[in-house]
Amino acid sequence: MSASDLQVGRVLRASTRGFALGCAVMQPEIPAFGSFVRAEGQVSGQAIYGLIYDVSVEDDPFVRQFIGANPPEEVVRDQRENRQIPIEVRVLAVGCGDGETIRHCLPAQPPVTLDWLYQCNDEEVRTFTERFDYFRLVLEAREVPADELLAASLRVAAAARPESEREGFLIEAGRELVRLMAGEPTRLEGLLRRLRA
Repeated sequence: MSASDLQVGRVLRASTRGFALGCAVMQPEIPAFGSFVRAEGQVSGQAIYGLIYDVSVEDDPFVRQFIGANPPEEVVRDQRENRQIPIEVRVLAVGCGDGETIRHCLPAQPPVTLDWLYQCNDEEVRTFTERFDYFRLVLEAREVPADELLAASLRVAAAARPESEREGFLIEAGRELVRLMAGEPTRLEGLLRRLRA
């Protein structure tokens, strides 16, 4: 972990399949749907990698008082910067690592409450996506919009590479999807179309 790691939020609850975290406010640099993130498991000592599959902005009793009242801009700005109710971000676990090796599997232990979650930098994303073993974890996850999530993660992974390597990376990913989803041609076609979007 480097000093430049962007802290996204802290873990609220977790399981080996995934976890939820809370963050105070959404900012442009905070990861979005399909982004790669990493939790540093304080108990297990492992890094746990995941993909953001849902961002939920819960209602806030303070906001309810102002709906329909046309609040002043400074009140709106203050509410967005100093929320009392955290924004909840849900993450699907897709790998873990010990500092030397990254494996595409569910972690032996999840992170624990209040562990920090960090946005993966481009180098981590490239390293994680050198192999496509995590595809099956995403495609078989019932609780997530799997096809959309996989396509979004591949667009993020392609953007983390030099421009000259992006098309080749997506072609290789497409070949792996064809291999995995040969029995589901309609679903495969839809997923490949999302990659081109």
